[in-house]
Amino acid sequence: MLAFDVDERRALDSAGLHFLVDKVDAELGALRDAVDLIWVLHSASFVFFMQCGFAMLCAGCVRTKNTRNILLKNMLDACAGAIGFWSVGYGIAFGEGGNPFIGEEHFFMLGLTSARQLGHWVFQFGFAATAATIVSGAVAERTQMVAYLGYSALLTMFVYPVCAHWQWSRSGWLSPLNATPLLGCGLIDFSGDGCIHMLGGVCALIGAYVVGPRIGRYDEEGRVIALSGHSSTLQVLGALILWTGWYGFNPGSTIDIYGRTTAAAMAAVTTTIAAASGAMACLLIAKVSEHTFSLGSTINGTLAGLVSITAGCAVIEPGVAVFVGAVGGALFLLSSNVVAHVLKIDDVVDAFSVHYVCGAWGLLAASLFARQEQIAAAYGLEVNDVKLYGAFYAPIGSGHQLFGCAMIAVLCITAWTTAIMLPFFTLMKLFGLLRIPEEMELIGIDVSKHGGFAYPEGLIVVSPPPSLHGPSALHGATPRGGKGKVEPESTQVHSVQAAATKPASALDNSAGQMMVVGLGDDESHNSSRKLRPAQPGAAVQ
Repeated sequence: MLAFDVDERRALDSAGLHFLVDKVDAELGALRDAVDLIWVLHSASFVFFMQCGFAMLCAGCVRTKNTRNILLKNMLDACAGAIGFWSVGYGIAFGEGGNPFIGEEHFFMLGLTSARQLGHWVFQFGFAATAATIVSGAVAERTQMVAYLGYSALLTMFVYPVCAHWQWSRSGWLSPLNATPLLGCGLIDFSGDGCIHMLGGVCALIGAYVVGPRIGRYDEEGRVIALSGHSSTLQVLGALILWTGWYGFNPGSTIDIYGRTTAAAMAAVTTTIAAASGAMACLLIAKVSEHTFSLGSTINGTLAGLVSITAGCAVIEPGVAVFVGAVGGALFLLSSNVVAHVLKIDDVVDAFSVHYVCGAWGLLAASLFARQEQIAAAYGLEVNDVKLYGAFYAPIGSGHQLFGCAMIAVLCITAWTTAIMLPFFTLMKLFGLLRIPEEMELIGIDVSKHGGFAYPEGLIVVSPPPSLHGPSALHGATPRGGKGKVEPESTQVHSVQAAATKPASALDNSAGQMMVVGLGDDESHNSSRKLRPAQPGAAVQ
């Protein structure tokens, strides 16, 4: 950053004013560092604000009896993640002098003293916390706190940092900044589709599979039964907060803003367009297939579009972002149906479909549609020094390298995460530390573990559990591997006044379900509601 060109410097030197040149250069350099620091801290605050979005979205997707529990887990993601990333995680991810697999310095932040280093830690902590919190909604309403804390610590201390080192450290084997990058180009993942979204999505699927479905999610014939979340308001609020946070997540990945303004602005534009096209695609597909304008599909389509654009947000054009977001929305709907109806996995918030499937698509899309000049702007390089092209823009005989790197990244990140997290969740289950007891799941974790309801007691109607015809004769299917008669669940919404005047036996037969009168379920105005088969996006309604 120079205040004077070459001729001006020579003139000032000949006039004996060289000291002025040095002083101005030093002041401008300090100003540049300050602006870059403000930029990265501002972006980090937006990324961290996404924790609020995840909390609201997850809270809206669970039933009222588990609201406190899911909110606490989202809080602890940030807390456990901060300690884990401070102690070990950052050193593994960005420790200098590391090998292509893992970093070796800066544990407990030793040696991080400059403002730029400290600002980078704060920003990367937000990424680590995001990767951890993706799982909370997928395993909601039936997971023990100790297992969740263990998962969150393991992911932020080791699993995520290793993948981050691969693709973002200068010594990482997938990094385009490596002196000898893979296939001569390395992986183009500007904001973390691979090491954040795909990784979190794999963990979500593994956790949901091992812990098993919620009681009542499947009938005795294996058909899906919708267990609707209690608040569409919280779901929409959470989704919009996440969209807002993505303006720190994607543009902020430039880290520095001086000389990177074009890349940051392009990332913001493509992020906006992909979110909108993903939402519209899901809305239209749901309308055609279900004959209804689905709020749940629209919310999930927005998130699918945001995830799909994350890898290539700074290296593809706005017109292409429309296509990338729309395809992401369609892939989400397809994957959501397969997970729920074919694999019989109860992913409460469709975390796998949104984050893994769309994250993998985002990596591939970046490798297909990246433009040479935008790669240069995104990575602070001269255009003539960049010989990288997306497959659809490359000269004949080249362009396959980026696509090859993306495919390798998809396979390796999936394999790495599965190799660590599948044994972890399996061991938690074997030792009885993964799933809460059956009776606690029926009553609700809030009352059992957190001292009461999330809402004022005057707004809550608690119904007694039904008579049991055996140890497993509960509402809906028992946890994975269980046996017994399966009874359908029906929900009766009562007013506070009516509930106060009726005996307990006259209340609804909902296995300890708590209803917020006047809040939540879109269908709470109906006096009686039969549970219905889930549609795509049913976890968010």
